[in-house]
Amino acid sequence: MAKYSRIEVAQTMKDNGMVPLFFHSDIELSKKVLKACYDGGSRLMEFTSRGDFAHEVFGALNRYALAELPGMILGVGSITDAASASLYMSLGANFIVTPVFREDIAIACNRRKVLWSPGCGTLTEIARAEELGCEIVKLFPADTYGPEFIKAIKGPCPWTNIMPTGGVYPTVESLSSWLNAGATCVGLGSQLISKDILENKDFDGLSAKVKQVLDIIKDIRK
Repeated sequence: MAKYSRIEVAQTMKDNGMVPLFFHSDIELSKKVLKACYDGGSRLMEFTSRGDFAHEVFGALNRYALAELPGMILGVGSITDAASASLYMSLGANFIVTPVFREDIAIACNRRKVLWSPGCGTLTEIARAEELGCEIVKLFPADTYGPEFIKAIKGPCPWTNIMPTGGVYPTVESLSSWLNAGATCVGLGSQLISKDILENKDFDGLSAKVKQVLDIIKDIRK
């Protein structure tokens, strides 16, 4: 079961300001990526469920995080049905992120009081997700909507927490545009954990990049 409550996860997302996204089928490489993000200061990681046997990699990764990385909160993304959500929750997933809004996933997660973050693209979807107990919705693909979408939503619904993913870059300009528009946190995938970093096994470089992004977010929020 999840080690961290949905409220603890939501608060860490807000405090961290950034959720790294990552998938690789190699367990040992995945551990090094997770450790590099941890050393850089991140206390969250979304393992994207892609490919066969991805749940086995996640299970090994979560056991590693629980044993070696105190305070690291591991969740899973790209979940498309309640059965998959239940499978990952049985492996200790602390949060579930989905590309679309599905009520069956909300029900499965709510039964175990695990935070779920559905992909939403309209105010109606966001409102329905919040009625079902969603703390933070995912805006995906964020570059389709842009920061102005968040600003428009936050006007009538200032209580809404939004995490844009897809189209966010680890630069001052990009992070400022999303966070100043009202984003609670951002999701960063290959723009942060790049193909070059993985091919070169540049884990020190990844740690430095994660720290740089977190420092930028702190400066923006001052």
